[in-house]
Amino acid sequence: MMSHIKVLLKSELGVWIFLLLTHCSEGQHQLIGPTQPIVAMFGDDVVLPCRLEPAVDAAARTVEWSRPDLQQRLIHFRRDSVDLLTEQNPSYTRRTSLSISKLKSGDISLKLSKVKLSDTGTYKCNIPKFNTESAVELVVGSVSSPEIEVSKDSSSVELQCKSAGWYPQPEVLWLDGDGNLLSAGPTETVRGPDDLYTVSSRVTVEKKHGNKFTCRVQQNNITQTRETVIHVSADLFMVHSNLSARITTTMAACVLTIAVVIFIVWKWGQTRTKRQKEDEAELRKREMWMIGNDVELELLMEGQRDREQSMLGSEKMKYLKMKKAKFDEELQKNKEELEHVQQVIEVLKEQKDDLKNQKEKLLSLQQEEKMKVKEIETKKDPLLDKNKKKREKAKEEATQKKTVHEELLKNTEKLLETTEEMIVKMTERKGKLETNKEQILKHLKSTEQEIEELQKKVEESERKEDKDNPPVNIKTTGHQQERPQDLPEEEQNNPC
Repeated sequence: MMSHIKVLLKSELGVWIFLLLTHCSEGQHQLIGPTQPIVAMFGDDVVLPCRLEPAVDAAARTVEWSRPDLQQRLIHFRRDSVDLLTEQNPSYTRRTSLSISKLKSGDISLKLSKVKLSDTGTYKCNIPKFNTESAVELVVGSVSSPEIEVSKDSSSVELQCKSAGWYPQPEVLWLDGDGNLLSAGPTETVRGPDDLYTVSSRVTVEKKHGNKFTCRVQQNNITQTRETVIHVSADLFMVHSNLSARITTTMAACVLTIAVVIFIVWKWGQTRTKRQKEDEAELRKREMWMIGNDVELELLMEGQRDREQSMLGSEKMKYLKMKKAKFDEELQKNKEELEHVQQVIEVLKEQKDDLKNQKEKLLSLQQEEKMKVKEIETKKDPLLDKNKKKREKAKEEATQKKTVHEELLKNTEKLLETTEEMIVKMTERKGKLETNKEQILKHLKSTEQEIEELQKKVEESERKEDKDNPPVNIKTTGHQQERPQDLPEEEQNNPC
């Protein structure tokens, strides 16, 4: 009997020990979650990590996910291998799930689909059997890339950075090309009905800051940064530092250049006309002189036809050579004038290109001012709406600039038209000079041929004369008869 009682006590003691050990082993399980907040972007899917340590199969365990800060705190509930979601918070309907395969390895992480901004908060995962739970903090963010617009002012360049669709509220920074922070005005923040933030910031930049600027929008809680870089050319600083003055100066320079070109062309034309008249008068004078000489020769040398032919040929040769010299001179003048006209055309063409570039710039500026006026009239800017006078002033300044640009554009178009007309006229003049050059070359060639032919005739005439009048040698018996010029002066006077 005593032995039987001892056996029974040992058996019951073993059961209690087994149950105690089992309870202790189960009590040692812990749920482990992340030590840092989980960041998810608006509209994305996210997994909230939570796992058992040591790992055991939790597929048939009761698993509970909740959010204590909500009135209806249940997010997801599973018991006896079945998801029971009748008590689930409505805002999470059909957006939560557990992975069966992961549950078998002790991973009870919750997948949350299509994250909303309202999902931001602290979540708790719990397995009642093990009397353990863990917290997971979720931060939902939304980001967008900033856009930069350039605003024109009479003395500086203003940049505006704007970025819409952020959550949580971000901060805006301006950096120069070396990464140094720029001093900007206060950031304007507007929160929309969707709880997303729109931020904008303005900064005034100068040439000393360089030409590369960065607008950086960042949110440290979600460790998100977006930035946009803009390059502002040095010409933009120069133009906008004193736009109207610079354009007016440019216009004045254009007018002055054209005036100088017109004066040069006019003066050259006057000189050319005067020179042509003097040359024509000189040529007529020489022609009359030659005609007078021919008449005089004919009267003085009448009856001596052979010698007359030689003299006429000599005078004609002289006249032809003089004529050739005149054509050579005219050809040289023609070449110089052609070169001068070509230079004037090149200057006018350069002026035309400059005016075209100026016109394009003015058209661009005019279009920008039109858009700016329209934007001020139609777009609602919270900063300007707070100050009606500031809006009216901005509109008035934009309108004034638009008027100035229109006037400058009109003057530029007139100058461009005048320049094009001058180019046409000078091109026509160039064509006439080239035609005259061809005529001069033609006459010059003809005169050279006449000279060549006359030279041949003179040479033939001289050969014929030599042939018809050979040297006379008078012979006598025994000695050569002496010609009168070979005798002494007394004998020449008294030949007998």
